[in-house]
Amino acid sequence: MFKFGLKLWSKNQNYINDAKKLFEQGVYDYIELYAEPGSYDSFINSWAALKIPYIIHAPHWFGGMNLAKKEAEVTNSLLIKETLKWANDLDAQYIIFHGGVDGDYKETARQLQNIKEPRSLIENKPYHSIYGPEICNGSTPIEIKYIMDEAKIDFCFDVGHAICASNACGVVWREYINDFLTLSPKMFHLSDGNINDIKDEHRNIGFGSFPIREILSLIPENSLITLETQKASKDNLLDFEHDIRAVKNYV
Repeated sequence: MFKFGLKLWSKNQNYINDAKKLFEQGVYDYIELYAEPGSYDSFINSWAALKIPYIIHAPHWFGGMNLAKKEAEVTNSLLIKETLKWANDLDAQYIIFHGGVDGDYKETARQLQNIKEPRSLIENKPYHSIYGPEICNGSTPIEIKYIMDEAKIDFCFDVGHAICASNACGVVWREYINDFLTLSPKMFHLSDGNINDIKDEHRNIGFGSFPIREILSLIPENSLITLETQKASKDNLLDFEHDIRAVKNYV
């Protein structure tokens, strides 16, 4: 059996009541909370009051953090400082980082090494950014392994990102996934999508062509799996409830 996580943003106060109810009903096991820049002071107390296990996701490039560029290091440091406050106050098990865009994955490794944060996980990315022409760092098993080794951190494996990266690089997706699995991920991200696409869409489970049953069969038992899927409503988490039911039918 797996432990499933609900992905939310720190400003998502609109979902707090549903998140509390579903956790108490045993629908999911933890929240993965994206720490939106500048949101700590206004929202930390609301999330802390839930008494739910947390994993923190640091801001990514679209939120202002780009670990792949040395010239962004000052800004990165400020965002990391706030991210660590979230992680410390919520007693987070892990802190997930993206590798940045249009820079150097070796610079990503250097900056993560300087943090010296044992809870850090590096997440693999698609080759292409979903926001424009930017190229993502950490899209290959070789880059992720380098960052892990140099920064002495572990790995969060996003399966959809790996499929998109493999398509962009002309590699069979099953081979890409198997190569990533040799890095012993500490946790996983799962969504549905187009098996032939190069950009991830984070579709709801059953609304794409990813072979979800086959993918789940490759993930070790008791793994943490965050469902990174779309939420159509701003008022409830019915989409997430559907995704949880759907994915559990494949187990």
